[in-house]
Amino acid sequence: MILGIDIGGANTKIASDDGKIAELHYIPLWKNTRLPEALLEIAGRLKPEKISVVITGELADCFPDKEAGLSYIIDAVNNAFENAFFLDNNGNFTKKKIRRIAAANWMASSLLTGKDFGDCIFLDIGSTTTDIIPIKNGEPLAGKTDFKRLKKGELVYSGALRTNIAAILKRVTFGNMNIESRVSSELFAITADAYIVLDLIKPQNYTCDTPDGAGKTVLDAKRRLARVVCADLCEIQDEEIFSIASQVMEAQVNEIKDALCEISKKHGLRRIVSCGIGEFLAKKAAKESGLEIILISEKYGTEISKVFPAYAVAKLLKDSNL
Repeated sequence: MILGIDIGGANTKIASDDGKIAELHYIPLWKNTRLPEALLEIAGRLKPEKISVVITGELADCFPDKEAGLSYIIDAVNNAFENAFFLDNNGNFTKKKIRRIAAANWMASSLLTGKDFGDCIFLDIGSTTTDIIPIKNGEPLAGKTDFKRLKKGELVYSGALRTNIAAILKRVTFGNMNIESRVSSELFAITADAYIVLDLIKPQNYTCDTPDGAGKTVLDAKRRLARVVCADLCEIQDEEIFSIASQVMEAQVNEIKDALCEISKKHGLRRIVSCGIGEFLAKKAAKESGLEIILISEKYGTEISKVFPAYAVAKLLKDSNL
């Protein structure tokens, strides 16, 4: 069995090349991380023959720079597994500590998507970020680093769970009179709270920490959303909370849609292949953009869709004959 691992700043995802294993572990690197121990546990439990790895956690602010982050993560992997290969941003496997390994999970996903679906825009909406990768003739055409992809509209730093509401909305409107309110810039609520309230995700999908350390029920999420406009549940109505959540989704979809349309026009691509916990946002953005969309969950299942970079890098290593 070949095991693929996608080590991000917040989540570590694993998947086997046959798709029978698909797991997501919330392991925030900046927060007394237990990554080394978690990898040892995974190695002992699953005993894979080979490991293929993509890394995006090197940007976590617990590291002084990307080299330090890569070194820490690679050492943790090599300490847990005997036969580990790392994918770089050119789509090549290596065992060396090189900077090209940084933020290469989109490369794994795009290469497999290109093989399976041909020319398309690969759209991965995860808990924290959104990848928008043009693919032609099986080759991803994106910038090689997150820095370059942000500038080209191929990376939108907005996700379905962890994004601060204040990073998406500056004002909200209430009622038929369209009364406006500014919002607080505090980390009172995140996108997961909006989508719990809108019943677009379930509490078990709320895999990150809550901003206030409280629960992940609809009531807890309503309480956090109320604080976004400096209110509590005694002074704000349910319909106003639902309105805030709906405006979060509308603003987030618009941002993703703008980037999608830009990439679609630039590369002449009208078809999207999407994965991630935010597939529901991808469907809405595609519909509003007039683009065709195929969901990875429909081919591989929902659990693989959530950990698709890990599954993709496992499949790529299997096909590489290494």
